[in-house]
Amino acid sequence: MVPQQQDNNLGEAKRRRRRKKNRGSEADAVAKKRKLTAAQVHLLETNFGSEHKLESERKDRLASELGLDPRQVAVWFQNRRARWKNKKLEEEYSSLKKLHESVVVEKCRLETQILKLKEQLSEVEKEKERLIMGERGDGPLSSSSPSPSMSMDAVDPTGLGEFGASFEDVFYYMPENSCIYGMEWPNPYI
Repeated sequence: MVPQQQDNNLGEAKRRRRRKKNRGSEADAVAKKRKLTAAQVHLLETNFGSEHKLESERKDRLASELGLDPRQVAVWFQNRRARWKNKKLEEEYSSLKKLHESVVVEKCRLETQILKLKEQLSEVEKEKERLIMGERGDGPLSSSSPSPSMSMDAVDPTGLGEFGASFEDVFYYMPENSCIYGMEWPNPYI
């Protein structure tokens, strides 16, 4: 177990050295990093407007004009491209969102129109059926429809129960529109 502890101690020492190195380089980076002046930002923005990518010659020229490190100019362009892409995505998203909302509204309007048209179609079909029944003489519009030979008022239910049958067992219902032309229905009450 002793060799394992030595390996752990060596690994810990290496990590400490790395941290010290990293702290030093971070401090140097913070010291080198300067806030850009308004004139520098304006010149960078002007150059970004003409071309979003930097070539090494152009980057060196801009860095010397602005008195900056070429790496700082490259990072500024990289960050500016990222912001530009995000803004472009937001604009596209908002335009697509507006388009989607208008499509949803149009879809709802069309669905409502379909429901109204279906109701109108149903009403027209009912009217058509009513008119067809009236022409054939089967329906309620017919004035010359044959009346059944016996109506419910003419049936005398007395004496039907003497054989153990009730009125409901013996009663036959024949609707008015069940008339077959040229044929009479037999009367079960005769």
